[in-house]
Amino acid sequence: MSLWSRIADAVSALSKGESLATVFDRLRTPPERTVAFTIAVIALGAKMAKADGRVTRDEVAAFREVFTIPPAEEANAARVFNLARQDVAGFEDYARRIARMFRGDDAPLCDLMEGLFFIAVADGAYHPEEDAFLSRVGEIFGLTAQQFRTLRARFVTDAVPDPYAVLGVAPDADLEQIRKAWRAEVRESHPDRMAARGVPEEAVKLAEKRLIAVNAAWEAILSERRA
Repeated sequence: MSLWSRIADAVSALSKGESLATVFDRLRTPPERTVAFTIAVIALGAKMAKADGRVTRDEVAAFREVFTIPPAEEANAARVFNLARQDVAGFEDYARRIARMFRGDDAPLCDLMEGLFFIAVADGAYHPEEDAFLSRVGEIFGLTAQQFRTLRARFVTDAVPDPYAVLGVAPDADLEQIRKAWRAEVRESHPDRMAARGVPEEAVKLAEKRLIAVNAAWEAILSERRA
């Protein structure tokens, strides 16, 4: 059975009333854990896209950009997304189950939040309803306020991104502290590092976008300090 077929079956089970606990308990270990991560992005991403009352083509296109969908699996992928986006209700249950799945390891939760932010801004706007949705998911995931602000700054570009927020450092930090933060982000975003963590392909793609953001932030701070 293909990855997308298994995902479609799992989401269909949820839509028919099977409990989250039962479905996710079947998806605990590799390769099923990858399926669980993918379902998490789809379910929360689709529900968040609906949070502002509409689902745009740009948001669907963003989903397609993150996920590599073989032509033969497009029908299954569309079924998954359509099932998950029917309403916003239930997103907190998804988020809590996912948080328990990755208890003690916030790296995959940050990966997931990046996917949600990417979909949220795909239509060129970031709505208060989406911000409230993501804030609540971040709380359930146990992310700190600083972690949430850092992730938000990397994706929400309604204004010039604050490079310090992107790197998660204080504006009055010395250059060496900032350099260490930048290097740590670059190291964590490297494809080999991501592969060593066993993350699915969609998380690696998002890490590439993260790397662009953190490098741009570092360059902006260097230019500011040299001026």
